[in-house]
Amino acid sequence: MRDTLVLNASFEPLSTVTLNRAVVLVLQDKAVVEQSHPDLRMRGAAVDIPVPRVIRLCRYVRVPFRRQAPWSRRGVLIRDQHRCAYCGRRASTVDHVVPRAQGGQDTWLNTVASCAEDNHRKAARTPEQAGMPLLRQPFVPSPAEAMLLAMRTDDRSALPEWLDHAAA
Repeated sequence: MRDTLVLNASFEPLSTVTLNRAVVLVLQDKAVVEQSHPDLRMRGAAVDIPVPRVIRLCRYVRVPFRRQAPWSRRGVLIRDQHRCAYCGRRASTVDHVVPRAQGGQDTWLNTVASCAEDNHRKAARTPEQAGMPLLRQPFVPSPAEAMLLAMRTDDRSALPEWLDHAAA
């Protein structure tokens, strides 16, 4: 079962937690269930609650402002929806627009998802040098966008209906 989305008291997405942690927060009256799995319940001797998909904290938690989501290979693949920036086919690797051999860094704006064939064909060249224009430009996702993108399923399906509210 996938992690549970945690919303701040103001309905802003904060993070995800394991199902067990979500249940503990609800049982300790620190959070309320905003949306649950249909027909699934957690039962114990003195407990009977719906299995939470989304919980909302009862008290507002101040979160330090974060300008940018941390870069990761997985994040780049998810941001680009596992689509090659050069041909549009399924991507399984990350390519550096300005290759590391030419001083390129691991940043959101310098990396794109790529299929293995195009990554190998481009090699240690820029897209211009290789004659391989980008189909779309890389961008920096906000921290909230990065978290919501990371919660998509591995088959890159659309956001679950319970994330629609958080994405708005």
